Amino acid sequence: MRFMLIVKATGFTEAGVKTSLEYDEALSTYKQSLSRAGMLLAEEKLQPSFSGFSISYPSHGEAPEIRSGPFSLERDIIAGFSLIDARSEEEALEWALRMPVPEGRGKFELEIRRFEEHPELLHGPGLGFTGIEA
Repeated sequence: MRFMLIVKATGFTEAGVKTSLEYDEALSTYKQSLSRAGMLLAEEKLQPSFSGFSISYPSHGEAPEIRSGPFSLERDIIAGFSLIDARSEEEALEWALRMPVPEGRGKFELEIRRFEEHPELLHGPGLGFTGIEA
């Protein structure tokens, strides 16, 4: 089962404030542990929302509204994610609880979401799409 560990943005991540060397090392060790366990499929850190865009469709058939960032933290924006392959929700939760939390940054929020699996569209060991017919 694939899960996404979603790291929510904070005022610090949105301002582009770098984390401490100690936190960076702890996070690297955590990601290496996931990798050695054969569970880490992908991981990325996102730039602050001021470098992004938002597309909103008010109603079906209406023209989209395009806005440039930055976006409000109330929108639950994402600062980064890790994609893992776990045997169960419990195992995904155990690994999520091991993720280091940056010190002195206030609230840290991590969301865990399971992917909908469509084995008929996957190839190889369950990684990547072979394509979708129109």
